[in-house]
Amino acid sequence: MRLQTRKIIDKAFLASAVVAVILMISALIVLLGPILIKGVGAVFFEGTIEHRRLMLEMFERGSAIEIEREKQIAYEAKKPVYDAIKNFEKQLESMDYYTRMKYKKLLKDLNKAICSLLGPFPDAEKRLLMRDQYGQTRWDRVKVKLHNVLFIEKWDYSDPTRSGIRYFEPRQKEFAGTPIEEIFPYIEKNIERMFLPKKTFYWQFFIDKSFDSHFFGGIWAEIAGTFYLTVGAMLFAVPFGIIAAIYLAEYARESRFLSFLRVCISTLAGVPSIIFGLFGLAFFINTLHVSHSKSVLAGSLTLSLMVLPTIIRASEEAIKAVPHTYKEAALSLGAGRWNTIVTVVLPVALPGILTGIVISMGRAAGETAPIIFTAAVSVGKALKFYEVFTHPTPALSWNIYNLATEHEAVDEIRHVQYGLVFALVALVLLLNMAGIILRARFSKKLKG
Repeated sequence: MRLQTRKIIDKAFLASAVVAVILMISALIVLLGPILIKGVGAVFFEGTIEHRRLMLEMFERGSAIEIEREKQIAYEAKKPVYDAIKNFEKQLESMDYYTRMKYKKLLKDLNKAICSLLGPFPDAEKRLLMRDQYGQTRWDRVKVKLHNVLFIEKWDYSDPTRSGIRYFEPRQKEFAGTPIEEIFPYIEKNIERMFLPKKTFYWQFFIDKSFDSHFFGGIWAEIAGTFYLTVGAMLFAVPFGIIAAIYLAEYARESRFLSFLRVCISTLAGVPSIIFGLFGLAFFINTLHVSHSKSVLAGSLTLSLMVLPTIIRASEEAIKAVPHTYKEAALSLGAGRWNTIVTVVLPVALPGILTGIVISMGRAAGETAPIIFTAAVSVGKALKFYEVFTHPTPALSWNIYNLATEHEAVDEIRHVQYGLVFALVALVLLLNMAGIILRARFSKKLKG
């Protein structure tokens, strides 16, 4: 091959590699960009006086004097709304039956919308749920609830050739000619004074416990649970995976049984993760009784089985890649076979072994199906270390799915969903980065 042709081919390959890297980075930005931006929104946002009041009452954070002053300002802004509604309720008694029934229904819907926005009325009975005891804690949700107060969602079915068309009608029209008519422009004009929004940096979102099914608080229980499950899976999978790889690479002789064993390992790597979850439930919980029901221990054992084939294959290939001259030199100096493997082969193969471990950690942290039946619960507290043997735990991957699909108020807690995704991506990246740095250090030591 001519030198000029070779140079052209080399440049073409280099250009292809650069384009591939750029496309990969672009795809990551497109995929992770919205997650990161909206996930950060769980920590950086405009918090209202309701959020600051919640922080003081639940976590004793903030200045009680300052918050009490802000509460008084907000209450003074809300008071005309409460007074107007209260006075109108008294006027209803003097109206005829049909008019009274009409306005009672309309007023009931309005009160529900106002309570969702501002919180309960001052003289209301104490609510059982925490979500009913506070107004909106985030300014973005205030805007949504304000729209619900000012407008009523309706559908137009007048055109039989089309499906219903949604439109919004001002709620003020329903109360035309009544004292209630005046509160709608008042609320719209004074909404900022009612909530006193401020830029908020709620970093405790990652360390606070949740309240009222994630309506309030943070996601510490999910982060701790995911960490326990991932580390536990690695504690079981890494030793057995490396030992199996040593046997396959150094001790086992080529035979039909060995070929069959490798096929089984490869097949195990392709088994759907839900099968591992069912197996973990049947074997670890119902047969071995490692715990009475779901537990972090059972979930970790299940995840370790799932990532075991990856660790075995990566470790075996890394061990086989060690030059034979290293082994021959150690044996010629009188070292035994096992001593050679432990002191010569494994240190040289360690970077490749760590690669398999890093990949496995990322998969174990992000899997949902294997822990549904063995370890995960939707709501729970952060476990102490000694509780992992007997207790289930919330986990990031499971709670992301649960809050995005099964929660009763999906739209109310979008920031929590994105915060969970952000935390999961960050946790996987941190675990992977730790493994990559460890691998780089070992590689540097080997090079001298």
